[in-house]
Amino acid sequence: MNADDLPRLREGLEAHDLWANKRLGQHFLLDLNITRRIARAAGDLRGQTVIEIGPGPGGLTRALLEAGAQVVAIERDERFLPLLEPLVAWSGDRLRIVHGDALAVDQAAFAGASAQIISNLPYNVGVELLVGWLKAGAWRGPMTLMFQKEVAQRIVAKPRSPAYGRLAVLAQARCDTRLEFTVPARAFTPAPKVDSAIVRLVDRADPYPHLSVLERVTFSAFGQRRKMLRSALKSLTPEAEALLEAAGVEPTARAEEIDQAGFRRLADAWRRQTT
Repeated sequence: MNADDLPRLREGLEAHDLWANKRLGQHFLLDLNITRRIARAAGDLRGQTVIEIGPGPGGLTRALLEAGAQVVAIERDERFLPLLEPLVAWSGDRLRIVHGDALAVDQAAFAGASAQIISNLPYNVGVELLVGWLKAGAWRGPMTLMFQKEVAQRIVAKPRSPAYGRLAVLAQARCDTRLEFTVPARAFTPAPKVDSAIVRLVDRADPYPHLSVLERVTFSAFGQRRKMLRSALKSLTPEAEALLEAAGVEPTARAEEIDQAGFRRLADAWRRQTT
């Protein structure tokens, strides 16, 4: 099957008099060359279950179906359902459309044993969705996600770099992360003010199991990132220096200097301290 045989996406938007809803963080990616590149970044999708959030007019949906995936498309904006529905028959019933808010929908119910998540995420909820997926159970497989470029850089950042912070620690506690490629703002309709980027996240062989604990520790550590940890972590515990000593972390270090292993030790030490 070839998505080039379908009506052009722009024609469908014009025929239904549709426009992007800024409140929902919508920017349409209509270039099938780019959506195919996103699908390729996810590897061989033949027979794979894929969850897509916010398909909008269906540009990425077409590329995923063309690549052989079984797609569950979760769309909050009912205006786009008439553009997505013809893809069900075109794909041989490999598309399931779910009308609902991705933050409220039980995605595990549609995933089966395992599902990849591949999405051009709405800007306004992308980070919240990612943190939820990092905490998800065994149903959640690899993720190939588009964010604002600045957010993508924060996800893959390493210690001592300007972008390194809570998001990098949390994402890399569960996944190996890689920035695949950048998508310029001009590729979207309407064009956002910033470029976007695709990030690939694949579960680590040794994922950290206590992500909620790590969230609390990193919230305090990076909440006052220019302070030494012996001061910054006082918002977490009055025994900050004892916590740092137990974790083998230098009290005068700053959060941006601590690597993944160091934050794991801090999280484990805080769990012991509070139980």
